[in-house]
Amino acid sequence: MLFNSFEFLIFFPIVFTIYWVLNKDLTKQNLLLLLSSYIFYAWWDWRFLSLIIISSFIDFRAGIKIFASKTKRERKKWLIVSLVANLGFLSIFKYYNFFAESFSDLMNRFGWQPNDLTLNIILPVGISFYTFQTLSYSIDIYRKQFKPTYNVVSFFTYVSFFPQLVAGPIERASNLLPQIEKKRIFKKEWFNAGVIQILIGLFRKIVIADNIAGYVDTIYADVSLYNSSTILLATVLYAFQIYFDFAGYSDIAIGTAKLLGFKFNQNFNLPYFSKSLTEFWRKWHISLSFWLRDYLYISLGGNRKGIKITYRNLMLTMLLGGLWHGANWTFLFWGGIHGVVLSLEKFLKSIRFSNKFKTVDFLGYPLTFGIVIFSWIFFRSQDLNSAFVAIKKIFQFNFSAPFIGDINLITNSILVLSIGLIFDLYLFNKNLSLENLGAKFSLLKIVIVSCIVIMLINLFYSSSNNFIYFQF
Repeated sequence: MLFNSFEFLIFFPIVFTIYWVLNKDLTKQNLLLLLSSYIFYAWWDWRFLSLIIISSFIDFRAGIKIFASKTKRERKKWLIVSLVANLGFLSIFKYYNFFAESFSDLMNRFGWQPNDLTLNIILPVGISFYTFQTLSYSIDIYRKQFKPTYNVVSFFTYVSFFPQLVAGPIERASNLLPQIEKKRIFKKEWFNAGVIQILIGLFRKIVIADNIAGYVDTIYADVSLYNSSTILLATVLYAFQIYFDFAGYSDIAIGTAKLLGFKFNQNFNLPYFSKSLTEFWRKWHISLSFWLRDYLYISLGGNRKGIKITYRNLMLTMLLGGLWHGANWTFLFWGGIHGVVLSLEKFLKSIRFSNKFKTVDFLGYPLTFGIVIFSWIFFRSQDLNSAFVAIKKIFQFNFSAPFIGDINLITNSILVLSIGLIFDLYLFNKNLSLENLGAKFSLLKIVIVSCIVIMLINLFYSSSNNFIYFQF
């Protein structure tokens, strides 16, 4: 089920109403959330519910066993059970065909043609997100940073909670589980803030991202047909398409959770207003970047074993972070670019290089944006060959016949993007958090904003429904 679908428009008001009617009975509320979450996910494909249930059961038991273990060896054994089970599912469904195809390609280079090793596998929606969520639970207990829950309904609800089930934010057990296990109180300011954030999320997705997608998809379907300016424009537009698409999803998820009395952590914080790539990763997909830092980078040794090991750990973290997004060499290149630049920034900071250029500090904004734009070429391209063709064409600087393509698509894209950028610039200049923007709104303001957003959605309606990050 999609947030921007007619089905969800019916589904959520029903869940919301029953949920608050059951306010005096926490167990029934949680059972409703669990059942609703399974229905929400099964709407896509009921068969893959078994993966979530099996994963939930394994980590529920593993968490209890890790906590009860008397020796470090026994604790590690149960942690390995959790790691093997969860990463095993992820590897089979998401990465098996990638490695099988890569192996076959390598063998072909040596003149050997193995039989087709690939499997006809469907990638379960959200598997990367709920896998990381359950793993963080087991690892936190292993590190003695969190105690397990003994309530199976609470834990299963934590894993499958529908607002963030298929595309995050990746919530830590330390934040979400205590909220599931205590009584929720309806708060008017949370309701107002949630409604506003949902509306803004829908606007970002339907009005901005979906309308930009038309032009971007046309150009990136075959970049060899277009000139420098056309591909460059499509790449810049894609940067905003993926931002408004994913930030829009996060807004709807966070807002929906607020309406049910839950507070999620912020997942986007105006990332394109960043003066360095390090700052960018503190603002972009925050739940993932902090997950990679806490459970991968630090586990590898972080910056505790010397500068060379630090660079190695950064590169490995970003390469694996790239691979997390998809089973394609393009994502590895994308992660590698970020890893190299992050390492360079750390090196320059270590020699206090940046302190010498405080007077031109503002140059960090366009420089960072340029690096991010360049890396998006790999992220968006279908394969490495298409990515290199796009880069080659851009740097041919052939700007004749600019903006090849449907002029209506271009005009529409720039118009809706301008609205989104003006709003983001307002938030940036006022230092406002979108999560709290609507908390003090009156009923009249909410009605006015709702009418404006609904009018814009109808004016710029797009038939595209899928969120970009569903494929990851």
